Amino acid sequence: MQADKNILQMKYARIVRLFAEQLNMPYEEALGFFYDSGTYQLISNGIADLHCLSDEYLADELILEWETANPQLLAGRNRHNALS
Repeated sequence: MQADKNILQMKYARIVRLFAEQLNMPYEEALGFFYDSGTYQLISNGIADLHCLSDEYLADELILEWETANPQLLAGRNRHNALS
């Protein structure tokens, strides 16, 4: 199922905001990572209706992807919320 493009753009903004806040990352840096991420590719391609999942869940998935891609930076970031 494909979601409306305007609704997806608003969802992307919320996901990126949560991602940036949780990693104390500048919004622009978070936005750049998001658009290069596998998470974005899956959502934008309508895979498994990921757009139906909560913003918080998708932000956590993005954080996991970021942690995998940046293990050397992980110690330097102070996350507000721990993953459950």
